[in-house]
Order: sequence, then C-alpha cells, then structure tokens
Amino acid sequence: MTKAAEKAKQAAAAKTDEVEAAKSSKKAKEVKDFRIFNEEIGAIVAGVHANPFAVLGMHEFGKQFVARTFIPGAESVIACTLDGKEVGTLPRRHDAGFFEGEVAVKKRQPLKYKAKNSGGTWEVVDPYSFGPVLGPMDDYYLRAGQHLRLFDKMGAHPLNHEGAEGYHFAVWAPNAARVSVVGGFNDWDGRRHVMRLRADTGVWEIFLPGIHGGETYKFEILSRDGTMQPLKADPFARRSELRPKTASLTTPEIDQVWDDKSHRDWWCNVDARRVPISIYEVHPASWMRKDGNEMMNWDEMGDKLIPYAVEMGFTHIEFLPVTEYPYDPSWGYQTTGLFSPTARFGEPEAFARFVNGAHKAGISILLDWVPAHFPTDQHGLRQFDGTALYEHADPRKGFHPDWNTAIYNFGRNEVKAFLINSALYWAEKFHADGIRVDAVASMLYLDYSRKEGEWIPNKYGGRENLEAIEFLQDMNRHLYGSHPGIMTIAEESTSWPKVSAPVHDGGLGFGFKWNMGFMHDTLKYFSREPIHRKHHHNDLTFGLLYAFSENFVLPLSHDEVVHGKGSLIAKMSGDDWQKFANLRAYYAFMWGYPGKKLLFMGQEFAQWNEWSEQRSLDWHLLDFENHSGMKDLVRDLNHLYREKPALHARDCEGEGFEWLIADDHENSVYAWLRKAPGERPVAVISNLTPVPRENYSVPMPAEGVWREIVNTDAKHYGGSGKGNAGEVRAHREPGGRIAATLKLPPLATIWLELAE
Repeated sequence: MTKAAEKAKQAAAAKTDEVEAAKSSKKAKEVKDFRIFNEEIGAIVAGVHANPFAVLGMHEFGKQFVARTFIPGAESVIACTLDGKEVGTLPRRHDAGFFEGEVAVKKRQPLKYKAKNSGGTWEVVDPYSFGPVLGPMDDYYLRAGQHLRLFDKMGAHPLNHEGAEGYHFAVWAPNAARVSVVGGFNDWDGRRHVMRLRADTGVWEIFLPGIHGGETYKFEILSRDGTMQPLKADPFARRSELRPKTASLTTPEIDQVWDDKSHRDWWCNVDARRVPISIYEVHPASWMRKDGNEMMNWDEMGDKLIPYAVEMGFTHIEFLPVTEYPYDPSWGYQTTGLFSPTARFGEPEAFARFVNGAHKAGISILLDWVPAHFPTDQHGLRQFDGTALYEHADPRKGFHPDWNTAIYNFGRNEVKAFLINSALYWAEKFHADGIRVDAVASMLYLDYSRKEGEWIPNKYGGRENLEAIEFLQDMNRHLYGSHPGIMTIAEESTSWPKVSAPVHDGGLGFGFKWNMGFMHDTLKYFSREPIHRKHHHNDLTFGLLYAFSENFVLPLSHDEVVHGKGSLIAKMSGDDWQKFANLRAYYAFMWGYPGKKLLFMGQEFAQWNEWSEQRSLDWHLLDFENHSGMKDLVRDLNHLYREKPALHARDCEGEGFEWLIADDHENSVYAWLRKAPGERPVAVISNLTPVPRENYSVPMPAEGVWREIVNTDAKHYGGSGKGNAGEVRAHREPGGRIAATLKLPPLATIWLELAE
C-alpha cells in the first residue's frame, strides 16, 4: 500500500469515528432534549405558564414519545393508554406533583395516569393529551361575530372526544394571561386545568374527560397585569346554582320529546298581525305559591298555570325573565345567565316540559329578554378578563345611571353574537314562541337618562346609538330568518319610527311594539273623577291618530302595579262600586280597541294589593263576587276576542276601525266599529260616567238586529244589570242615516254584533 493510500485509509477511519461520535452525541442529545427546564416546571406548578399545552400531555421527540403531567399530591405516576395498558413510569421532577418521562407508544394518543401517594391510588385522564375541539371555521365566524351556533360551541358541553367521555369548556377572554376552569372536580385549583388559548379569537378551551353532569364550575382568570380576577360564572352556562350560590353547572343536552309540531306549524303559517293575541304576563315566582310561601317548580306550575290560561282564554303566557339572576327584587331584569333557566323553578328540562305542555294545550310562550344592560355582580360579565370586555370602557356609554348596571358594547362583534345567540338559543332549545325585548328605548338613545356632557354623540354628531340599532336589526333578522313562527316585541316608549317595520324597509324588524301611549293615556283618564272626564275627552281619542303606525300590543303590565303605583283597581276613581265598574268598562274598552292585548297577572280578578315578588297573588279574593265577576268578564272578553274576526283580524290596520261617535265629550260616550273583510262587524260603545243614558242614539253601518254580546254592567259580572235585553234594532232614519236607540248602562262598555 502506498503512503498516499495509507493516508487516505487513516483519513477515512478518522471520518468514520467522527460520524459515529456525532451519532452518539446526537442520540444523547435526543434523549436529553425532552427534559424541560426547571423554570417551566415552576411556572406549571405555580399556574402561571402561558401555554401549558406546549409542556403537558404527550410530545414527540424524534422517534420517542414523552409524557408530562401535573398531579398535585401524587408521589408516583404510571402512564397508561385509555384502555388501561401501562406504557411507562414517569419520574417525579417536582415535589408538588410534576412528572415527566418516556412512554412506550408508537403514536400520539390520549393517556391516563395511575397516581399514588400514602393515602392510596387514583386515576387521572390527562386533558393535555387531547387535541382541540374548536376548528378554524369556528375561529373565522367567531372573529366576524357571525357564528350563529355559539351556544353549541361555547360554555360546557358533553362530548365524546378522541375516545373519551367528558365535557368541553370554552370561554372568550382575549385579554387574559391565563384562564383555568375550576370546580369541585379539581378542588377549585386553578393550576390543574389551565385552558388552551386560540390566539386568533381570544377563546380559551379545554376538554376534561371524566366530567359528568351536575358538576359545579367557574373560570379563574389571571389578567395580563398579574391580577387574579374574581371567579367568573360561565357566560354561556346552560344551568346555574340556586342563589345565593353563583357557580355554573355542567348539564347534558336537553332531553325532551317535543309534541308541539302542530302548534309550531300553525304559527309558521299565519300572519301574527291578523290572528288573536291575548297575553297573560306572569312572574313565575309569585303567581301562586305553596304552603310556607314556597315557590312552585315548573312541573307544579304546569299543572295549574296552563289550565288556568286555557280557561281564561289567553293565547300566550309571557314570563318576566327566566334567565338566571341573583337578586329576587330585580324580578329577573338584572340577569347573569342569558342561556340558563333560573334554578328557582327546577332544572332546564323542567322548563322544556312546561313549554311542551303549554304548546299541547294551545298556549304560546313569550319570554322577557334583557340585552340592554347587565348587573355588576363580581361573578358576572363586568370586567370579565380584567378589561371592559362585554361593556363599554367609557362609563358615558358603558354604565346605566338608572339601574347601576353595565351596558353591552353593541359595536363589538363578539358581544353582538353573544346576545343574538342567546335569543336563538331560547327559540331553538326551548321552543320559545317569542321574546319581548326590555328597555329598547335605553338602547336606542345615547343620551337616555343622561344630562348634557354625560353622553358621547355618534359619528354624525347625533344621539342615536347606531351600534344598538344595527344589533336589534341583526337580532330580528336572524330570529325571523331561522324561526319563521317567532314573534319579537319591543318595549319602546318613545316615538322612534318603524320599530315594527321590516329591516329591509329601514325598520328595526320587530313584529310588535308595546303601545305605551295607550296605557298612559287610558290609565290617566280612568283615574279621573267622571265629572271631570268631559274636559279630557281626547285622552281616549288621541291614540287613534297613531294606532296603526306600528303593530301595537296594548300593555297593562307589571310596571303599572308596583313601586307605589297601586293595582289597576286601586287606580280607578270613585267608591268601590265605581272602581269595579270603571275597571270592567276599561277592560271591554281595551279588548274592543285595535291592537293585541296584554294583562299582568292578578289584574284579571282586580287584586287590591300592589304586586309584590315576595308573595303569591291574593287568590282568596275570588271568594267575593266582585272579584270573581271581574275574572269572568276577562275570560269572556278573551273568548269573544278570539271568536270574532272583526275584533282581531285587522288589529294593526286602519281598515279594521271606524269611529261611530268620537266627539260626545259632554256625556263621555265613545263608540266605534271593529270590522274585517267578509266578517260581521262589532260595535263597541262606552259610557264612562255613572249616569245611565236612556234612548241614546248611535249611528250604525247596517240596518237590522244587533246582538248585545258584552255588557260590563251585567249582574253576573258584578254590575247593576242595566242593558238592552240582549239586542237592539238599527233603523234607517229620515234622511238616510242608520241608527240604533240604546240604553247605555252607567260606567260600562257594551259590544253589539250584527246578527246574521
């Protein structure tokens, strides 16, 4: 061998040694690489690691798989597959319970651990060995504020994920440094289940295997400045603890067999403006109570309230808010759980059973819903992630001075989607037939209940809240678009135009609007002594100037019988006989007036006491004839209103109304005609003084017999019994005028229907 060849051989051997040494060094490095620094372990143990999913769970290093877990209190840990096969013993790296080591698996998969200490052994399924549940399309629609199924994605939902049963948790907190789900299942230890941040949306999520329904939980949120926020209830919680407790509860999906297809199909195929709608407004906590002043649950209410509403002829029950709320005297209007039926009356399934039962009986369910503001309770939405997230940061837009509540930031896509999803949730999951949106006026005006300098003009310098307008339009558009039989009603107390006009026509998109003007004017009139009424005659005629500018509901609501205002019977003028006569006349006046009807509970039998949320209605009053007679009148008015198309088919259209007498202020007499194409008309005549009117002439549209179908002075209603012996006859007078000569009872309203 030449010297050159020998030199080349030696060089090759040296190269081989270098390669082998490099391989050995690389292998050693691979084995060593999986061990994380003590600083990261310390951050995990302290619960301040920014991304625990990058550390905990299973990780691949070359051809190796390494598992890391934090199990406080454990002294030894064995890693296993979900079917129980042991795949490695993990050395303890930190005395607090941090373990790390190789596992004998060939691919990434969920793991569980057998943990042991001096007290015994237990198993833990590793949540950090599971992949995410939300996907890129969720991120896209979440960010755009266009996700219409957030109620299926956010909050806590049961799930079979990668072979394990458990619950998926998701919460929006984009400005948090760390979010953990805490509960009884982890001893409320925020270090145990730190969530995964989806950076594009600010949503944090985690799948926790082994969690069952009925577990209490909240979110522990560390803000970016290092401040730990008060534990927060889940904004999307579908069930909550009974007050005064405030935790959210995991709950399965609602298991309800719905038997209401015919009911829902009927409402999908009618024009709600042209069918009878008579609403019984109910506060479920105080409608009727059991012995000991205990609230009834939904099943107990179903046994009593539904048959009562059917008997009374109401078409709808409207509940004051049933979304979870912490403070009883708020009546539900300061809600902390827009997706959670209040625990006061049982579990969510019980409410679903109530709705199903109501639908089977032909009763629709409306829900008061509050997107205008929310309370500042620590466990609620205020400063949710340490910042003004759901509310405006500037108190001139984000704080409501009347109610000491926070105002939603309607200009934020995620907040708008949160609210719209709440409305959609009640319609889809509980088959709600409609929602009445509370305090719409406070949403529409930036200067609502504010002095000069206490509000911020919009970009055009005006007082209109453009963001709230867009939210209300979007809410109505999505609700009507996905639930054709739905009904939305606005409590709007100003002259804002087109509240009940379609969005495409520049309206807010509501189906109906409360006619607050009717309520104020009529109550003011009936509170006056009859001798003075002739000077205020137009209190009852003025409303017809705008009666068809919107699709109106005539509301005699809870707001009129609280806070020192007294009950409706107490508002009426005169002695007791006159008070009852006035109220009977008022009800028949209202039921004959164009517009849908709403009456708050207890007023149908003329409860004397002002309503209180702390006790039941005064049902014992039905033992007295005046009160039972009032109840019978309301029942008969409802049934006649439903049976006679002339009284409801054109409630929202001018062609359904015609004045017969509008200007007899001296006698305080009013008369008008209700009519509908192809139907027999009904004349409504009110004598609102205690003086009977003999031989009173009323112009009529047709000759013939007119049957007296309502007389509020009838003895069986508690009246004096004066009337027209059941019918009158209209004649053509000289000159061509058609009129009927009537006896008008004192403080009474009568209805006359043209006989066939």
